[in-house]
Amino acid sequence: MALFKRKQVDPELAAEKRAAEVFEQGLFSVRDLIAPASLALKTNYLQLNSYFVRTLFVLTYPQYVETNWLSPIINFDVSFDVSMHIYPMESADIMQMLRRKVTEMESSLRINEEKGAIRDPELEIAYQDTEELRDKLQRGMERFFHYGLYFTVYSKSAEELDRATDRIETALGGQLVYSKQALMQMQDGFVSTLPLATDQLKVMRNMTSSSLATTFPFVSSDLTTNEGILYGINRHNNSLILFDRFKLENANMVVFSKSGGGKSYAVKLEIMRSLMLGTDVFVIDPENEYEVLSRAVGGSYLSVSLNSDKRINPFDLPDLGPDADGEKNLRGAIIALLGLMNLMLGELTPEEDALMDRAIRETYASRDITTDVGSQKNLVPTMEDLYNVLKNMTGAESLAQRLDKYVTGTFAGVFNQPTNFDLDRGLVVFNIRDLEEALRPIGMYIILNYIWNKIRFTPRRRLLVIDEAWIMMQYEDSAKFLYSIAKRARKYWLGLTTITQDVEDFLSSSYGKAVVSNSSLQLLFRQSPASIDIVADTFNLTEGEKFLLLESAVGEGLFFAGTNHAAIKVVASYVEDKIVTSNPEELNQLGKMGPTK
Repeated sequence: MALFKRKQVDPELAAEKRAAEVFEQGLFSVRDLIAPASLALKTNYLQLNSYFVRTLFVLTYPQYVETNWLSPIINFDVSFDVSMHIYPMESADIMQMLRRKVTEMESSLRINEEKGAIRDPELEIAYQDTEELRDKLQRGMERFFHYGLYFTVYSKSAEELDRATDRIETALGGQLVYSKQALMQMQDGFVSTLPLATDQLKVMRNMTSSSLATTFPFVSSDLTTNEGILYGINRHNNSLILFDRFKLENANMVVFSKSGGGKSYAVKLEIMRSLMLGTDVFVIDPENEYEVLSRAVGGSYLSVSLNSDKRINPFDLPDLGPDADGEKNLRGAIIALLGLMNLMLGELTPEEDALMDRAIRETYASRDITTDVGSQKNLVPTMEDLYNVLKNMTGAESLAQRLDKYVTGTFAGVFNQPTNFDLDRGLVVFNIRDLEEALRPIGMYIILNYIWNKIRFTPRRRLLVIDEAWIMMQYEDSAKFLYSIAKRARKYWLGLTTITQDVEDFLSSSYGKAVVSNSSLQLLFRQSPASIDIVADTFNLTEGEKFLLLESAVGEGLFFAGTNHAAIKVVASYVEDKIVTSNPEELNQLGKMGPTK
C-alpha cells in the first residue's frame, strides 16, 4: 500500500502571490491602451466602438489571373485591412500526392479509350497541368504553398458597410475571384487580419510560386499633396496629382513630346493655375501659341521682330543697390555679350574673342560706365556704339563687317535700340514667331538675358517657360547660358520650364542632359519610335513605360516628381480647354467669337 503525503503550502507565500496578482491588475499595460471600449458580436458583422466591421475571405480563384490583379481593390476609397497568410509546403509530400493523382487520371483516360467513350477535355487538361506542375516542382522552378486571403472592412454605419462589401465582392467577382463573408466567425476573421500573424479562419487554397506572385498588391505612387496645383489624373488609381514644384530641391521642369502630344496644352494649364496662386510667369513663345492665354488672363504680350515697336538692348545692366559688386556686375554683362557675339557673328577665334572683349569694355567706357556702381546708372551704349568702336580698332575689320548687318544692314533696328518697356507682374509673353529663322536663337538669348537681369535681384515666385528649347541647344553659347540659368534658378526662387519636341537635338548636347539632370520635374508625353530609346536611356524607363509613351493618347504620359513617378492624364475644365487649346479648328472658331475677355 502506497502512502501519499500531501504537499504543504506555505500560507505566507500564497498570500504574497495573491497580493502580487492584485497589484499587477492595477498597473497600466499596452493591452489597456489598444483595447476597444466595446465589442458587440453579430452574425454577419461586429461592432467595434463606433465602427461596423465585417471580414471576407477569398474562396476560389480562376485558372488564370493577371499580374497585379489585387491592385484595383487596394486603391479603393474604402477603409479596410488586407491579410495574406502564406504557408510553405514540403515539395516531397506534394510530389507523392501528385503522383497518385496522375496515376488515377491516366487510368481514367485509358479506361475511356478502351470503352470508346467520347474524350473528356476537362480530364485531359487536368492531366496535362498536373504533369507540368510535377516537372516544375522536380526542377525547383516552383514551390507549393497554402494561401489565405482575408479582407476586414470598416464603416461608420451598417448601410455603408453593405455598400463597401458589395463593392469589394463585385470587383473580385469581375476577375472570377469569389469571396464570402465569414458568417458566425466575425471575431475569428477580425483577429486574422490584425498584425498578429494569427490565422483563425484557416480558409486556404493551393498556390504555386508564380500564382502567388500575382497576388502581391503593387500599389502606384501617390503624388497628391496638400498644396500646389492640379497637373492631372493619376492613371494608376484615378487620384489627383496635386503638386507644388517649389517644394522640391529645385523648381525646374522639362517637357518632352512629339508634335501634337499635348506638351504646350499641359504647360499652359500649369501657367494659368500658377497665376491664381500669385506666381509670375515669363514665356518665350516661338509659335504664337500663348496669345489667347495672355489675353484671357490680362497678361502682357510683347512681339519681338523687325516690324515690332518693342526693343531690348543687350547692353542693359541690372539695377543694383549701392552696396553691390559693380565689378562683378560689369564682368557678367561682358561675358553675356561675348556669348551673344558668338551667336551673331559665328564662332569667334581666340584672337577675335580677345578683340571683342576689349571692344565691349571700351564701348561701356565710352558712356563713362566702369566698375563703380554709381557709373552703371549712366545711359548704356547700344550695338551701334560697339560697331563704331570695332571700326576704329586695328585688326577688328572683319568683326565690324560681320556686325554691320545688325546695325545698318538687313537686321538693323532689332537689337540696336534702347529698351523701351519693363516687365510687368503676372504673365508676360515674348513672341518671336515673326523673327527670321537666323535671328531666333539670338532673340531667345537676348530675351533670356534681359529676364535674368531683371529677376535675380528681386526674388519672388516666378516661372520661366522656354518653348522649343532645342533651338538654343544648337549653339554652344546659348546652350551654356540656358544650363547656367537651370543651375542657378533655385537661388532666385525661379522655376525653369523647357519644352521641346526635338528630343534628340536637345539630349545630344551635354548641356541639354545637364538641364534634365537639374530638373526635379519631368513630364513625358507621347514619343516617336525614333526617339524612344534615347528618352528611355535618359530617364531609365522600363519596357512597360516605353510602351506607354509610344501608345499614349494626347495629354497622356509619365509625370516624374523627384524619385516618384506615375502615369498622368492631363485634364482641363471646359473654360480652361477653350483658353489653352492648340487645335487649329477650335482656335479658328474662337477667333470668330471675338477676343477672350
